[in-house]
Amino acid sequence: MSDALPIHHDQAGHQFEAVIDGHRAYLAYMDLGQQTLDIYRTFVPNALRGRGIAAALTEQALEYAERLGYSVIPSCSYVERYMERRQRQA
Repeated sequence: MSDALPIHHDQAGHQFEAVIDGHRAYLAYMDLGQQTLDIYRTFVPNALRGRGIAAALTEQALEYAERLGYSVIPSCSYVERYMERRQRQA
């Protein structure tokens, strides 16, 4: 779904975001230094839930971290479950 979504990476604000039908969904992270990102929050408004938006934001963030050689701390429970499912599928 991420290919169809207009996901924007706001590097200065440490967020991946998508604005759809006037609603903003986002994933927020902190760069802890030493090649480590802490992904601590995902938010999808009720009007957009069930459309795979959180998964698309998470996938974009994980691809970004992987591309830069960063490890990820999934402080957000959604991201933690997503990463666990992804590992089981690999």
